[in-house]
Amino acid sequence: MSTVTATKKAGKAPDGAPGGEAQASERFTPDVDTLKQWYREMVLIRRFEEEARVAYQQGKIGGFLHLYIGEEAIAVGAIHALRPQDHIVTHYRDHGHAIVRGLDPQRLMAELYGKETGVDKGRGGSMHFADPGKNFWGGYAIVAGHLTIAVGLALAAQRAKEDRVALVFFGDGSTDNGQFYECLNLAAVWKLPVIFLCENNQYGMGVAIEKASAVLDVHHKARMANIESVQVDGTNALAVHEAVQKAIEYARSGKGPYFIEAVCYRYQGHSVADPDKYRDPEKLEEWKKRDAIERARALLVEQGLTDEDIALINADVERQIKEIVAFAETSPAPDVSTLYDHTYAEPEHQAMIVPAA
Repeated sequence: MSTVTATKKAGKAPDGAPGGEAQASERFTPDVDTLKQWYREMVLIRRFEEEARVAYQQGKIGGFLHLYIGEEAIAVGAIHALRPQDHIVTHYRDHGHAIVRGLDPQRLMAELYGKETGVDKGRGGSMHFADPGKNFWGGYAIVAGHLTIAVGLALAAQRAKEDRVALVFFGDGSTDNGQFYECLNLAAVWKLPVIFLCENNQYGMGVAIEKASAVLDVHHKARMANIESVQVDGTNALAVHEAVQKAIEYARSGKGPYFIEAVCYRYQGHSVADPDKYRDPEKLEEWKKRDAIERARALLVEQGLTDEDIALINADVERQIKEIVAFAETSPAPDVSTLYDHTYAEPEHQAMIVPAA
């Protein structure tokens, strides 16, 4: 990857954001083709989420819908540091991670619609995107519960002497859960190749972190297990990427787990059903001034792209979004005869079928 030197400063940060000198991200930039890819992916994630929100409000998507708007840089920066054989486990705000890992956005949107063509054949919905073929193990709805799965995957890789790591995404709310501490402790004791990445958007559902946690700099919680940790700007894809690269090298070398806190701010409520009356609108506007997509766009301009060049990227995303929504709209719903499929092992499944009279 070619790099160029940059000398930007992060400027004044809103409350809760890492401040001071620009972080690891702005000491270098990747080549222009990589930047274009990352910019496009962030725009695609945001437009995917915006269209999903519209469909949810129209009653076309059921259940819960947790949007990733404002946090796009974390998935892009982190996942592009991984290799295909590395494991990913994530929380229920999982749409962006799935897109970056390479799951088909058409099938992802179809899954939200509950259609047979969805990645889980319409059975999982928003919170349970998964693709074993890409070592993308999901989307889990139980807060902090999925950390145990990531630790288990890392343990399996270690015992099998496989050259792979497990990366687990979770929110700040998970860090006040008992399983969180158990997982960190066990991973440290056994020096497992697992990277804990906290997407600290500063709210656990509607509860501000300062009302729920005695420790506001979440990466300090890793100290209880003597785990190496760092805090990065979660609106800066390059900062996240560099931190995850370092963590991967550390874990693969046999030194054990690594903890990253990516500080960010979601632009929407906890879910689309959340009216979001508990947050300060002025603080949200301050965070939007550090918008991940605009920061990536500025880097593209520095690399010589014109407004017209960037407009072409955006237009191509709009073309793709129309195809994504059309695919979900026109896909068939699962047939009622498949109600018990993918639920029980085949013998039990067959036993549940009532013989014809």
